[in-house]
Amino acid sequence: MKKSALFIGLSVSWLAAVAQGQGGISQSDIDGFRAAYAATPGTKAIHNALANNAINALALNHENLNNLDTHFSHRVPSKGITNQRSSGRCWLFTGLNVLRAQAMTEHKLPKLELSQSYNFFWDQLEKSNLFLQGVIDTASKPFEDRTVDWLFANPLSDGGQYTGIADNLMKYGVVPIEVMGETASSKSTSTMRNLLQLRLREDGLELRRLASEGKNSDQLLSRKKEMLTQIYRILALNLGEPPVEFTWTRRDSDGMAVDTKTYTPQSFYKTYFGNDLKNDYVMLMNDPTREYYKLYEIEYDRHGYDGYNWTYVNLPIEDIKQMAIASIKDGKAMYFSCDVGKFINKDLGLLDENNYDYGSLFDTKFGMNKADRIRTHSSASSHAMTLVAVDLDQKDNPKKWMVENSWGSGANDGHLIMTDKWFDEYMFRLVVDKKYLTPKASKVLTQQPTLLPPWDPMFAPEE
Repeated sequence: MKKSALFIGLSVSWLAAVAQGQGGISQSDIDGFRAAYAATPGTKAIHNALANNAINALALNHENLNNLDTHFSHRVPSKGITNQRSSGRCWLFTGLNVLRAQAMTEHKLPKLELSQSYNFFWDQLEKSNLFLQGVIDTASKPFEDRTVDWLFANPLSDGGQYTGIADNLMKYGVVPIEVMGETASSKSTSTMRNLLQLRLREDGLELRRLASEGKNSDQLLSRKKEMLTQIYRILALNLGEPPVEFTWTRRDSDGMAVDTKTYTPQSFYKTYFGNDLKNDYVMLMNDPTREYYKLYEIEYDRHGYDGYNWTYVNLPIEDIKQMAIASIKDGKAMYFSCDVGKFINKDLGLLDENNYDYGSLFDTKFGMNKADRIRTHSSASSHAMTLVAVDLDQKDNPKKWMVENSWGSGANDGHLIMTDKWFDEYMFRLVVDKKYLTPKASKVLTQQPTLLPPWDPMFAPEE
C-alpha cells in the first residue's frame, strides 16, 4: 500500500472513531481509574512521601549501598580529572583524555591537560562550514526537503562523536591547556551556540536566495567565505584566537624543567602522540535493532565538510567486551559512550540497574529490553567518557567497569563505576585500536557500508 493511501485509511478510521465517541477518556473511564486507585493508607503514605521528596530518594535501593567494591583487576594508568562544565563537549574531553593518559605513560609526564578550547574553536568553525556548504549543495531542493529541513534544524551544536576527534586533531593538532585556557563561553556554551545558530540560519537563507537568483558556484563560495569570516570573529572574541605556535616547558615529577621548545599545534601532536586517529581506530556499536556484523555509515554526520562520516561496526555486546578487555590489559584507554542518565547514583559514582527500585515504589513493571528502548526512543547514547578499567573474575569474565568522567571531582575521584549488567543494557559505542579487533569484526571493515540518514534517533551528538 502506498503511504498516501495508508494515511488516508488511517485518517478515515480515526475520524470514524471520533464520530462514534471512541478513543477519548470518558467519565466512566475516570470513575474506573478512581476506583482502581483506592486511596488506602498505603497509597496515602506513598503520596505524602512523594509530595515532599524526590522520586530517586524514595526509590533508592539501600541494600545496594552496601559493600561497594572499588577494586579493579586491570586499570589503565591515568591521573587528573577534567570538567566540561555547562557544555556539550564530553566527546572532545573524552578523546583528549584518552590521548592524555597515553602521553603521560609513554613520556613519563607527571601531569598533562590538553586545551579543549583550542580544538573546540576549530570544531565550531568546521561545523559552520559544513552547514553552509550543505546549504549550497542542496540549494536546488525545496525547503520542505527532509535533508534541507534537517540542515536548518541542526546548523551547529557543541556535541559530537569520535570522527570529530579524528578529523579535528589530525588537521589542527593539539596544545596544552596552559597555551589556550577555558573562557566563560567555553565553560557555558549555550548563549554563544544560540547566537551562532541564529547567524548561520540567516546566512543559510541568504545562500539559498542567491542560488535561486542564479549566482554561480564561485560567487556562492565567495559569499560563504565572507560569512565564515564573521563566524571566526565571533569564536575568537568568545574563546580567544588559536595559537599558530607556542613555547612549552616539559617538567619532571619534581617540577624541574626538562626542556623548553617551540611547537606548532601539529608538531606538538606528532611529538607527544602521533596516533593515526583516522586509519588505526574503529568505532564499535551495540545496537540490537540492526543486524550485527555489518558496517554502517551515517550520512552528513561528520564535523567537517571534508571530514569522514560517522562509520561503525555493529556487534554483539560480548564481542565488544572481548576487545575492550584486550585494550585495557594492554594499558590503552578507550573512547566510550553510553546512556549515562539511567540508574545513576552520583553520590556513589555508580551505574547499576539495582540502584533504584521504581517498580516497587509505583507498583508497576518497566520491562522493555535494550532493543525496545531504542525503538521507542527511551534510550540512546547521551554521554562520552574514557573507559579505563575492568574487574575480571577468575574465569576472566567482567564483573564491573570504570570510566574517567569529565564532570570534575566527585565520588571515586571523578570516575564512574558500572556493573557488567548495566554495561550490557546502556553501553552503545566504543572506539578501539584495530589491532584489538577479532578476525570476524575485522572482516566487517571490508564491507560496503549501509548508509543511514542523519536524522536517525540513534545518532544524536553526545554531550
